[in-house]
Amino acid sequence: MSETDSQNLKVAIVTGASSGIGKASAIALAQAGWNVVITARRIDALLQTAEQCDQRALVVAGDVTDEKFVQELFAQAVEQFGKPQTCWHTGRVDLLFNNAGISAPGTLIEELTLETFQNVMNVNLVGPFLCTREAFKVFKAQTPAGGRIINNGSLSAHVPRPHTFPYACSKHAISGLTKCTALDGRAHNITCTQIDIGNAHTDMVSAQTQGILQPNGAIIPEATFDVKHVADSIVHIAQLPNDVTVLEMNIMASKAPYVGRG
Repeated sequence: MSETDSQNLKVAIVTGASSGIGKASAIALAQAGWNVVITARRIDALLQTAEQCDQRALVVAGDVTDEKFVQELFAQAVEQFGKPQTCWHTGRVDLLFNNAGISAPGTLIEELTLETFQNVMNVNLVGPFLCTREAFKVFKAQTPAGGRIINNGSLSAHVPRPHTFPYACSKHAISGLTKCTALDGRAHNITCTQIDIGNAHTDMVSAQTQGILQPNGAIIPEATFDVKHVADSIVHIAQLPNDVTVLEMNIMASKAPYVGRG
């Protein structure tokens, strides 16, 4: 791919792109013709993702809870994928997928440590906040102004599982981040989507096929579905014009025990 071709493609930043949903989405975006800036903490795994991105990936390894790193992530994206516009040479970012996230083992609240709670909140909420803040700076400054943010929510943003205080609180907070982003971005051609994903088959949820605690105390296996369908949904939303917003989207296994959960 020539430098000119690279500059004419849209640019997406995908966090948590070393595995699972982030990896599948980065690959799908690249295959759909996007330049992708992929980030996560594990450089070896990121390089494996990059190998499947049709030479359209910039690898920037680091921690999205680190403010200076996030600033550098966006600076590198803008510098790498510059686009000639009128009489100056400037960079552009079109999409941010706030995907990076972690969970914690199910724990009774009286046994839950502050360190565990804060660690989950930092990755699942502070990281997306930092990335959203830097995205706003770029989206407002570029010409034409605007861009799209997709936040990885969860079914737990609506209905929690038992003993999941850190994860459920962080995902409920993502709903607030999504709505604030959509509201404050409206005047600047910035759109925001929360995609609530239920049991896409990744390493993170593979244990659920063996059995997971339900609100009634039973432990039952849960249905999963191919993560490809999540990636395809990310590509679909990403390719919409910025005057069209998908505020919330739910995608899950048809047999997931969500409706009526609790």
